[in-house]
Amino acid sequence: MMSHLSQAFAEWMAGGGREIGEIHIEPVEGGFVLSHRDDVSRTDVMAFSGAEAARDLAHFDEHGKFRPLKTAPNLRRGWKLHLADPGELRRALDYFYPAMLGVWLSQQRGRLVTVSLRDTLARQTGMYAVTKKITDAQAQTMIGSFCRTDGGCLKRILWPIAPGEPVTSLPAEKFQTEAPADTLPLLCHEACNLLVARARQVVKRAEASA
Repeated sequence: MMSHLSQAFAEWMAGGGREIGEIHIEPVEGGFVLSHRDDVSRTDVMAFSGAEAARDLAHFDEHGKFRPLKTAPNLRRGWKLHLADPGELRRALDYFYPAMLGVWLSQQRGRLVTVSLRDTLARQTGMYAVTKKITDAQAQTMIGSFCRTDGGCLKRILWPIAPGEPVTSLPAEKFQTEAPADTLPLLCHEACNLLVARARQVVKRAEASA
């Protein structure tokens, strides 16, 4: 799988691939340079090197606040990361956007399995078992707020609330898997743990106010 992914990613780069999420990738002599996509032309930035530096850059936002959701649109700016080879590039991108390259390849090959929100919540136990009680209307409102691209998450949603019950609280482009040739899309095939935690809050608040 790793060799297949490396080959597919190399082909994407050779075809002009340059952006993933908020990251811009610039091939240079002796490797690659990553930067925030809004900082490509800036020179007043801090220089870093090596894939491990990406882990620290991905951890905190502009204000030093921890980023629990790595695909949130709040990646800090003001840096450039020099990487020596394709292996370092792959590792760095995995720090910035964990598992996203593998999800992309699975989708490209038609092997990506999506999981509805109801199926995800049906698996919850313990303190999260209560999430099964969320109504469709509550789920629509929650997703429309939590998963929105502007301020929420950059991933494109591939899962429905339930079979035959699509998410309708977000713009149509939030569900498109196609992207410009130079952009590798971030894809969401199952609701994340943070959304499950938010569902628990929604249900608990509703019960408290009933």
